[in-house]
Amino acid sequence: MATEKMIAQKDGAVGRIIFNNLERRNAVSLEMWEALGEITADYVADDQVRMIVLEGAGDKAFVAGADISRFGSERTSQEDVERYGAVISASTEALADAPKPTIAKIRGFCIGGGLGIALSCDMRICADDAQFAVPAAKLGLGYPHGNLRKLTDVVGPSFAKEIFFTARRFSAAEAVEMGLVNRVVKVADLDDYVSNYAAMIVGNAPLTIRQIKGTIGELMKDPAERDLGQCDKWVKGCFDSADYVEGQAAFMEKRRAEFKGR
Repeated sequence: MATEKMIAQKDGAVGRIIFNNLERRNAVSLEMWEALGEITADYVADDQVRMIVLEGAGDKAFVAGADISRFGSERTSQEDVERYGAVISASTEALADAPKPTIAKIRGFCIGGGLGIALSCDMRICADDAQFAVPAAKLGLGYPHGNLRKLTDVVGPSFAKEIFFTARRFSAAEAVEMGLVNRVVKVADLDDYVSNYAAMIVGNAPLTIRQIKGTIGELMKDPAERDLGQCDKWVKGCFDSADYVEGQAAFMEKRRAEFKGR
């Protein structure tokens, strides 16, 4: 990668993506957005990686939005702005479309583009010090419909409007009330909680998880765009797999299944 501000670490079956821009509270520059797409693609292609966890370096932030200090060099013309937007869209869509489960592990600030990254993950687990906001209305920014849909799909239209209309920061307690995050835990417990959750997930059948993620993704599309035939193929693939045979045998033998993803 072209930047040291994105760290990729493989921890057994878990691929970790760490935003590492401490002096800017992990705010994301163009090269970091590009690296996000590269790392995600690497993990998707790696059969040893069964899930992906995203987090921010340090204890102040997950991602505190875009790195505004870089706008002077990265968004100086309309062409630059369009390229910047295309890179963000490509990277977040690659994350959202990854067939492997993803968790955003959130401490501190999760603002603007940081929330967009978190919403591109399947689950969001945060510490009780987390703060969430989209300050677009304070900056006069427009928001693409794809990003608005992600938020609305998660929290519903009324909460999505509240988040944007007020542009204020929401606490972890408010976030879980809205359904913006799946779980809130104490700061001291966050690392262990997410590690244990990841271990639980990677111990389950990868083909089943892929089928469920893919099918839910299709069901979230507009009806005319859904590929329900592909959903049926994913289900058939589970029943035709060696993992299905292993799962039945492990159940009868009262032991832990050893799934291979095939």
